[in-house]
Amino acid sequence: MTGTKIKIVLIVTIWALFFSVPVWAGERFTDNGDGTVTDHQLGVMWAKTDNQGNINWRQADLWVKYTFPDTLEAKYDNWRLPTLAELQSLYVTDKKSKGYETDCGQRVKTVPEIKLSCGWVWTSETSAIQAYIFNFNRGYHYSDRMVHNKSYRALPVRDLK
Repeated sequence: MTGTKIKIVLIVTIWALFFSVPVWAGERFTDNGDGTVTDHQLGVMWAKTDNQGNINWRQADLWVKYTFPDTLEAKYDNWRLPTLAELQSLYVTDKKSKGYETDCGQRVKTVPEIKLSCGWVWTSETSAIQAYIFNFNRGYHYSDRMVHNKSYRALPVRDLK
């Protein structure tokens, strides 16, 4: 290789390393400063908070698609309810973690970048008249009828691609 080619390869390599350092350094999340958080591990963008009130599954599905996007200054498309696996990835399994108390009085253990107002969050996964909910207090899931809204929340997520 000529000296010029070596310099170009070196510059490109340094540039690539510089811009990928947060992901390599173990920083899973980036606060976008607009009410959203980018999740580099999953390749998605999360809302920093849930809908802040009781909501049934059908209302939650509509809220994340049509109401929530209008609350942000930046316009992003394709918001949806998260999958069970996506929600499980936000649960802190460390036994030493005490979590925090939510507005509804429930203690939850989530990654610090996401704040919930209550610990039961709807998923996109459904079966007939039921949908799955993830419990951020104990780290398990169950299903309930879509018409129920007892302390259930909606946490928007969107794919980056």
